[in-house]
Amino acid sequence: MRVLMTGGGTAGHINPALAIAADIRRRMPDAEFLFVGATGRMETELVPRAGYALKTVTVEGFKRQLTPKALVHNVTAAYHALAAGSTCRKILKDFKPDIAIGTGGYVSGPILREAAKLGIPVVVHESNALPGVTVKMLAKYASAICLPTEASKSKMPADSCPLVVTGNPLREEFLHIDKAAARAALSLDDKPLVLSFGGSLGARRLNEAMTEVLVESHRLGACHHIHGTGKSGWDTMSAALTERGVPLEGDGISVRPYIDDVALCMAAADLVICRCGAMTISELPACGVASVLIPSPYVAENHQFHNAMVLVNKGAAVCIEEKDLSGEVLWNTVRELTNDPARLAQMGQNARRDAILDASDRIWAVIEPLLKK
Repeated sequence: MRVLMTGGGTAGHINPALAIAADIRRRMPDAEFLFVGATGRMETELVPRAGYALKTVTVEGFKRQLTPKALVHNVTAAYHALAAGSTCRKILKDFKPDIAIGTGGYVSGPILREAAKLGIPVVVHESNALPGVTVKMLAKYASAICLPTEASKSKMPADSCPLVVTGNPLREEFLHIDKAAARAALSLDDKPLVLSFGGSLGARRLNEAMTEVLVESHRLGACHHIHGTGKSGWDTMSAALTERGVPLEGDGISVRPYIDDVALCMAAADLVICRCGAMTISELPACGVASVLIPSPYVAENHQFHNAMVLVNKGAAVCIEEKDLSGEVLWNTVRELTNDPARLAQMGQNARRDAILDASDRIWAVIEPLLKK
């Protein structure tokens, strides 16, 4: 069987594609894969590193502003969109896939449209609560679209192909969570653990606010903290904390450039403070943990805010928009929640209640009939 995978631009599109490919490979070891990504984007590093062949297409998204710079960009984007069609047709005719699976991002649009025109079954997986423009455009071409939540269905066009709620495929370490074992592995006592991070590259505003939280929390000594600064935030935040007498490691505090054991830390945590990327919003329920969510305002269609609302509306999270974020606001929120263990426990239960832990099986249940057909 030949499987064409596409999706890229951000980790939120690439990681689900890699997870779906890995699951298909586990079920069908002889399957051949080809990934199609955008030239110069993150997938050109992540996909080959995972051991998959990759072809790239030059494609860009359109800007909605009416500035001269945006208009020039859109002319270039339109040219690339036209050229992408012939490139995609050649890729498809050379590889001859039995199925084409996309996970969003601009690059998935032209390749999946061309696949559908050639009669190749197309499956699209959307990881965000608010489906992106590309996924909505593909609704009339696809054989099926997999969505993260029931509420996402109402955001799709009325004439969409079959819509199936599958959730997001999670890494194996998130599927077998034991809080007691995780806390023991981290040598934690009964104090609540607050885990905070802004992603692999960090988040400047979150780091600034967490600096104030760590200063106040260290003074009181009531909580454990693990904080990931991200590469770009490490020098500034570590210097600021050291200057104010807060240890980077010790006294119940661990500040790191990157949290490479995030599943273990999230399993042990009583409260998580983070952005609201699609995969994080699926990992938090899997771990059954309360959260303070700070949506990035710099993403398309403000989709992180919509992701956050999925958990906020279930009573599993508190949302602080970045325009309202300060050290004082975040510290008051942390103190209020950690001083109320019953509320934290209830928020964790609310998160866990609707966790989808069998997303890979659900996605396979969509793919398998199309292959048999």
